[in-house]
Amino acid sequence: MATLIAFVVFVVVAVAAFAIGTLLNQRSARARLIKERLANVQKPTERAPEEELALLRDEQLSNIPALDTLLRRYERVTAIQKIMAQGGLKMRAGNFLGLCVFTGVGLGVMSFIVSKGNPAIAWAAMLLGFMLPYFYISYRRTKRFEKFEELFPEAIDTLARAVRAGHAFTTALEMISDEISEPVAGEFRKLYEEQKFGMPVRDALMNLTDRMPLVDVKFFVTAVMLQRETGGNLAEILDNLSYVIRERFKIQRQVRVYTAQGRLTMALLMGLPPVIVTAMVLLDPAFIHPLFSDPIGHTLLVVGITLQTIGYFVIRKIIRIQV
Repeated sequence: MATLIAFVVFVVVAVAAFAIGTLLNQRSARARLIKERLANVQKPTERAPEEELALLRDEQLSNIPALDTLLRRYERVTAIQKIMAQGGLKMRAGNFLGLCVFTGVGLGVMSFIVSKGNPAIAWAAMLLGFMLPYFYISYRRTKRFEKFEELFPEAIDTLARAVRAGHAFTTALEMISDEISEPVAGEFRKLYEEQKFGMPVRDALMNLTDRMPLVDVKFFVTAVMLQRETGGNLAEILDNLSYVIRERFKIQRQVRVYTAQGRLTMALLMGLPPVIVTAMVLLDPAFIHPLFSDPIGHTLLVVGITLQTIGYFVIRKIIRIQV
């Protein structure tokens, strides 16, 4: 209980100190922001003809100026913001870190109370609670990438038809954003808006690969950039690229069929031991109790979890075939 009280006091004092520092810094931050805006307005608008316009998007990591300045010093926080954007989440990185702390502390306190003061279980639950939001945004990112890959060949076909009908490449990008479903429509809308507001098409395409780091997108960007530099029939290139992507999908589905037994084995390997332990705890607690109370049982638990983890990664390596 003393450990829990000390931790709560530490959190309260840290939050209070940060709030005071934020209030003291907020006025100066607003004055600095106003001064920067005035400086930008007063700048001359002339530019050299050969100068290229750049489209910059200022992604704030937090609405609190002091916290935003602090978080920008860490590349990992910026990477988290990028992962959330790739997953289609509009939450800021500062709010996400606050959510991680909230879920971690909440789950840790609940586990501390349920386990009747066991600090090891409380710390393990706190670590798990801190990582749960990250697992969620990673899951959302994976699902969004899968949906993008599924609709991407249709977008390429639409682009090829538009180019073949005589539309400009940039106009065809706008047609994709209007006709294809999300998330392809949103990404191509960003691509269209970036080049519309002055960014070179090459840079806008590179930003697309940064937002969607998929093999098919890299193929598409490489093909378009080469065609714009060397010439050629863009419609034919896009048709061939769409065919290659669909053939890759066909091979991937065949691979999933051939590796179904391995994936089922991995699921049983990971799910069967916890299910058996839970059933034994409910049916015969006295039989399973030495596994958690005796030092030899602790050693066996560590060895079992280690071997199970090794088996998971070995099977995962076998069934993951790159196409």
